[in-house]
Amino acid sequence: MTTQSKIETKSSIPVYAWYALFLLTFIYVMNFVDRVLIYILFTPIKKELQFSDLELALLGATSFVIFYTALGIPFGRMADKVSRKKLIAFGLTVWSIFSGLTGFATGFWTIFSCRMLVGIGEASLGPAALSLLSDYFPSKMRATVQAIFSSGIAIGTGVAFFFGGWISDALSWRYAFYFLGFPGLIFVVLILFLKEPQRGISDAPKEHQKKNWKLLFQNVPLRYILVGYAFFAVSANSVSIWIPTFLVRTQKMAISEIGLLIGIGTIIGGLPGTILGGWFADKFKAKRIGGRLQFTSIIAFLCIPVWLVLLNTSILSLQIICITILLALTLSWLGPAAADVNDIAGPYLRGLAVGLYFFTVNVIGYGIAPPIFGKINDLLKVSANPEIMRVTLLLAPLAALTAGIILYKASKSLEQKI
Repeated sequence: MTTQSKIETKSSIPVYAWYALFLLTFIYVMNFVDRVLIYILFTPIKKELQFSDLELALLGATSFVIFYTALGIPFGRMADKVSRKKLIAFGLTVWSIFSGLTGFATGFWTIFSCRMLVGIGEASLGPAALSLLSDYFPSKMRATVQAIFSSGIAIGTGVAFFFGGWISDALSWRYAFYFLGFPGLIFVVLILFLKEPQRGISDAPKEHQKKNWKLLFQNVPLRYILVGYAFFAVSANSVSIWIPTFLVRTQKMAISEIGLLIGIGTIIGGLPGTILGGWFADKFKAKRIGGRLQFTSIIAFLCIPVWLVLLNTSILSLQIICITILLALTLSWLGPAAADVNDIAGPYLRGLAVGLYFFTVNVIGYGIAPPIFGKINDLLKVSANPEIMRVTLLLAPLAALTAGIILYKASKSLEQKI
């Protein structure tokens, strides 16, 4: 039996691979706690420091995404060449320190600087971790495994919203950064002791995949994938970035109450949605080459009616149900997306391809879209009339529609290429 066939046998997967998956997923949880914590704290930060919605968007998304995206590609290339666990350990150290230091900020530029440095640290994790997982597990399980890893987004968001809101109400928004940021430093040692698998052990790479990185930029299906998931990210990120503030403003509830409701919704909807999304996508892929992309295009289209119900009701219970469903849907594409990018790139260009993927998705989903939403809010004078925020948020289902169309075209393009 060949090495390839051995690793494709599920029973041959060592226990250590599952330990590595658990550890990397836990690190991703901390990654997302530090990334999204600021969103549940928008209201007290705005109140204390007198920021506009545009400034909040710049602090929450743009400041973070500047170096997160700029360094995603070079870190991705490094993940193809250097020790991946050391790259992750470096990033974990940097983002944990500066997430905690955000609590000491005294104005716009100090928070902006801390958020940029959090972005620098977090840029290292995705390319390196996804590359490691593609070597720990066989390719037929790729979407499922990477969906389990991506479940760190749902768990991290839930933890950030629940504990961030509770700590903010009990103490202050500053203590939320202290208590949820600095503890990440404890886990650097565990990452450094992680055993790295041999590169490409789960694949039989073609020679051109090993040497010619330029082919990535010429790959038409990959272009569709990058743009399609970027628009999906606009819709998905709107749930975590703007919905908590929308509910605080329109429902007049305490931050801790909103944090608890959305935190629970994230765990109930987002966690199973992320994992099952990967599992179902692998089942679709088993039937046809573009199956994963067909699955995620369907998911994008399903988001549209849920968004429209959410934005056209003031019944809190119905809003929470819609948010829970949206969290399940908008997180279910993460595993399939990463799996297709890894499959297209091959074992020796995975880091670079994932870096390109994160760059495109985050430039549009985090860097461009949130400030546009924030500016529209300011122009519509949402602070004076919070209900008008519903108009701005109609951009989210429009982005989902665009994503669904592009991802469907990507599935057809991938099948034609094969």
